[in-house]
Amino acid sequence: MSETKAPEQDLPTGFQIMEIDPDFRADPYPRLADLQKRCPVHHDPVLESVVLSSYDDVRSVVNDRGLWRNPARGNPRAVFSRVSDVSGERPQSILFMDDPDHARVRGPLTQAFYKRAAKIKPQVEAIVDEVLDGLASRPSFDVIADYGVPVPILVIAAVLGIEKGRLREFREWSEGIIHVLNALRTPEQEQALLAAGDALTSFFAEAMADRRANPKDDLITDMVQLQAAGAELSDDEISVNLQGLLVGGNLTTTDLIGNGVRAFLTHPDQLAKLRADPKLIAAAIEEVLRWDPPITMTGRVASHAMELGGEAIQPKEALISLLRAANRDPTVFDDPERFDIARKHTPHMAFGGGAHICIGAPLARMEGQVALWKLFERFPNLKLADQELTYRALPGFRGLEKLVVEI
Repeated sequence: MSETKAPEQDLPTGFQIMEIDPDFRADPYPRLADLQKRCPVHHDPVLESVVLSSYDDVRSVVNDRGLWRNPARGNPRAVFSRVSDVSGERPQSILFMDDPDHARVRGPLTQAFYKRAAKIKPQVEAIVDEVLDGLASRPSFDVIADYGVPVPILVIAAVLGIEKGRLREFREWSEGIIHVLNALRTPEQEQALLAAGDALTSFFAEAMADRRANPKDDLITDMVQLQAAGAELSDDEISVNLQGLLVGGNLTTTDLIGNGVRAFLTHPDQLAKLRADPKLIAAAIEEVLRWDPPITMTGRVASHAMELGGEAIQPKEALISLLRAANRDPTVFDDPERFDIARKHTPHMAFGGGAHICIGAPLARMEGQVALWKLFERFPNLKLADQELTYRALPGFRGLEKLVVEI
């Protein structure tokens, strides 16, 4: 931390570092860079939280297994404390669980999900090809609605064993339940969250009962069979965590695809580099995740008194780690504003870290690689249409509302 601390009233703070602010939504990076440079550990009086923006501090916090993840354990006035199920009646997902429950639930879920993700690539390739086939005769299309939305929902539906006829309602439910992570949800969004949660809970209860009687080759069957074999999981815990996979498996992957397409089409030199060496696709997705990730921040709660960047942190203070800022820390990444798919690898923070690292990361990476490479391979003359780009006003997330391209 610098020796001269910037006056707090002069720093970007509160809702100025959230997507509800239109200027931040349009381009968050100048504001984040300013905050990181002048005060990388900042007691934010509006958010009533400690905001962290340097790579080292963010990495330290997300990897610290001694910190709490459950927002209810922290300062109730902090914005982070409003993130979770408003009803308080459903069990928490692993996203907000602390040990020992977190390890108890995440262990068998990871075992089953990773096994599924490891063998689904041929199916993902077939899904992507089918979606691209439907776009090939069109002069233009919306990357978000016509590609970024259907591919991830079809993939996660295949993992879960959901029939295609229900995909539209599952996308709608996903759009509703994502507000569990929106600390600033409106009353209308809160109602959408509750309605989606009720619908998904009913669906998974029926699906689990069906898989016990009629096992299928899907993740729902895997989970009820693990439960029957002795895994300490309640039906509600299985349900809420499958709901979490459904949401994480399509909304954020949509944003990864959209942000990635925009990055390449606005950096034709990097697209040419990828076309010349397709083996760079894995590194390219990592650079997309570093340069413009779908998730802005993640939270923890201080379980004890501690110090970060010379600042004293009190027990139960909420800690907000700005993943997007950490990914462009100039002390870690050379020329961090540059999009460079051949960049020397340094682990980015787009998926968080530690015990709570994103469980869907392997599937998201693979989907991103397949979706971007096949898109650029199928349409070698792809270019952006003339348009004004608008990002969704969903706090904590960065995704385009629309991205029209011409074939």
